[in-house]
Amino acid sequence: MHRCTSYCPGNRPETIAPLFARQKEGLVGQGATEYLVLLAVVLIVALVSVALLGFFPGMASDAQLTQSQMYWKSAQPISIVESAARVQASNGVTYPYLRLRNSGSYPIRVTAIVGADGGKAPSFNGAGCGAVGSSISDNFYLAPGEEKYFGVARFYGVACEWYVYGVASASGGTFVGGASSVCQNSSSSPGVLDYKSFGFEYIEYLDNNQQITKRQIGKDLIVKCMESMA
Repeated sequence: MHRCTSYCPGNRPETIAPLFARQKEGLVGQGATEYLVLLAVVLIVALVSVALLGFFPGMASDAQLTQSQMYWKSAQPISIVESAARVQASNGVTYPYLRLRNSGSYPIRVTAIVGADGGKAPSFNGAGCGAVGSSISDNFYLAPGEEKYFGVARFYGVACEWYVYGVASASGGTFVGGASSVCQNSSSSPGVLDYKSFGFEYIEYLDNNQQITKRQIGKDLIVKCMESMA
C-alpha cells in the first residue's frame, strides 16, 4: 500500500501552512484573553482593598504605620520617637502616648500641640514629676537631645501622669482634635488613632538671644491602638 507523503494531494505545504497559522493565531488569542481576565481580577482585588481601607477609617496597613513612625522619628526639630494610644473603657476617651525629642540644634519650648483641625491644645492634665501647673509651655522646655512625654502612667508604665486627649472634635484646652479615627473599645480590633496632619507650636532659642515662635506641621500621625483598659 502506497503511503502518502507531504506532497500528496491535500497535504501540500501550501495547504498545511495556513492551517498551522490559524491554530497559532487561536492559541495567541486565547492567551491574550486569559491575560486580560487575570489582569482584571488583580485590579478588582486592589480596588476592593483600597475601598475597604477608605470605608473603615480605623484601619491602616502596616506599611502606613511604619511610614508614619519613620517620618515622625526623623522630623525636626520636634521628633516623636515613641507613640501608642488606647481607649479607657469606662469613658470611651482615647489617651495617646507621645514621647517628644528635641532633634534640633537649639533649645526649644513646646507651647501647644496642633491638631488636624488646625486648633491648639496648650494644656495637659495630671501632676507630679515637678509639673508647674498644667500649661505645656511651662513644662516642655527641651534642650537639644532632651525628651519628655505625654501619657497616662498606668496605661503605659511611665512615671509622670501628664496626658492629653485624642478626639475627633475640635482642639482646645487638653483636647487634641481633628482626628479622622480614634481608638475603639475592642480587644480584637482597637483600630488606630489617625491625624491627617499634626504638629506643634514652639519657641526656638537662638545663639544671639533671639526667640522665634514657630509652627511645625507634619504629615499623617498614625498610632496603633492597644487593647482598652478600665
